[in-house]
Amino acid sequence: MTETVRIGIVGLGNIAQIHCHNLDALDESVSLEAGVDIDRDAREAFTAGYGAATYEDPAEMYDSVDAVLVTTPNKFHERYVVDALEAGLDVYVEKPLAHTVESAERIAAAAADAEGFCMVGFHNRFANPVEALVGYRADGALGDISHIEANYVRRRGVPGRGSWFTRKDVAGGGALIDIGAHAIDLSLHLLGYPEVTEVTGETRAQFGVEDDYAYVDMWGEDGGAADFTVDDSASAFVRCANGTTISLEVAWATNRPDSQEYYVRGTDAGAKLDLSDDSLTMYETVDNGTMHHRTTAVETKDANAHRRTLGRFVDAVRDGTPPHRNTVSQALRVQRVLDAIYRSSDAGAAVSVDASD
Repeated sequence: MTETVRIGIVGLGNIAQIHCHNLDALDESVSLEAGVDIDRDAREAFTAGYGAATYEDPAEMYDSVDAVLVTTPNKFHERYVVDALEAGLDVYVEKPLAHTVESAERIAAAAADAEGFCMVGFHNRFANPVEALVGYRADGALGDISHIEANYVRRRGVPGRGSWFTRKDVAGGGALIDIGAHAIDLSLHLLGYPEVTEVTGETRAQFGVEDDYAYVDMWGEDGGAADFTVDDSASAFVRCANGTTISLEVAWATNRPDSQEYYVRGTDAGAKLDLSDDSLTMYETVDNGTMHHRTTAVETKDANAHRRTLGRFVDAVRDGTPPHRNTVSQALRVQRVLDAIYRSSDAGAAVSVDASD
């Protein structure tokens, strides 16, 4: 057991700052030891802000850390995750697992052979209303779940046109691979991660490609439409081997209200999960006195899902026990669904999904 978990971070952009803040809020048995970035300005800002050593080459910090957080653009996940695993370290990597399914498969192969473990940052699983809903499913309160309607929609929310987010060669895709990965993972998590067999999907680039893209504000700078080579919305229908299904709506930009609503249909009860306000509503039909419908608002305490996910990772590193949630094999399944949606859109037809992990 490691008393103080020494953390290094590869990729010192915005998401790294969130992780640093959360590491600082965990407890004194976590130490932010080092940061790595190819950009000198990023390294200097990180040292000034956190007092940690910085390097251009991650191998220079491996002897001084117990675990590594990889928060680089998607294309570079494989390089840094595999390198850290081969160095015997535990790794936390931001979602998605990679920018392509082939790269994700190579990460999974490396993780299977590694002394350490790899955990993937699907933080929505650790939101308290999600935890409550999973508990209801486990207790049988929902009966048999047949379908989940998953929405992760922004009216206007392209994350900086011209940044790596909107370049297919670096990100691997747009809205689907960015926020759609969250929606697919959470839906599969609520279903107990069944095997996926078939996907029908359509991806679109309708707003980000326009020179006069209309937005109120934008994360990052607007570099224009020239380097927008990804999708800005997607619709999909996912079939699982056990007969359950998922309908998916994802968008960075579309003419409808924002939504992070998930509707879960069960034979004994249904639920509406809204991650925009962390609310959970249960819907039941019962025969107490007389047949009637019952709608229940479930209240949970506030919790920082990012921090709880990172805390679970730190605990696993300290205990030397790989976590059973947010695993590489589950993230690979998400990656294969993402890949299938893109393939289905290209083919204009349903496609099968590789079930092997």
